[in-house]
Amino acid sequence: MKLNESRTYENLARSYASECQARTRYEFIEYGARINGYKNIADIIDEIVYQEFNHARMFYTFIQDSETQQIDNIEIVAGFPFREKWDLCENLRLASLDEAGEANVYAEFATIAKEEGFLEIEKLFLDIMRVEIYHKEIFSELYTQFREGTLYKKEQPTLWVCGDCGYMATGLEPWDECPLCKAKRGSIKLVLDALKLREKMNAASNK
Repeated sequence: MKLNESRTYENLARSYASECQARTRYEFIEYGARINGYKNIADIIDEIVYQEFNHARMFYTFIQDSETQQIDNIEIVAGFPFREKWDLCENLRLASLDEAGEANVYAEFATIAKEEGFLEIEKLFLDIMRVEIYHKEIFSELYTQFREGTLYKKEQPTLWVCGDCGYMATGLEPWDECPLCKAKRGSIKLVLDALKLREKMNAASNK
């Protein structure tokens, strides 16, 4: 079966469109975090934005590499979320839902790619699915800490690091203003359990 005659071809196009839209939605959230003084949250989301860009790039690459002529149009029918508004806390929750939805869709697309004999594309969908699961955990934890007021308040002594200059101190809560570079609290690197999940996922994928 030729790729351009398959369901996988359309699924690649749908996935490309989905990643482009996700990237832009998360840029909205990143912008909202930054203008409200949460540089630490903005920096985390900015990393996710770049990863979504590269997901879109890979989907686009597989489409282009399958053709010898210019592709004028791929017609797709799909629904995309338009739920986010301008509330940072709520947007973090919605982004987690969006990522969970993408992960489920990519699992389905991987199954279709395998059935149609496109094993390399199956692997692409599965690899990106795993990243989206990690993104879901990041957004979910950011939402929970933001809502519960635990971004800068821990039950156990915690190492806090200034993201601007690297100053470090241990305590239940960090500084309001960095003693070294005077950066505001929003520049402190956040402590996230989801980072441990990434380490576990990386270890599992390397076995």
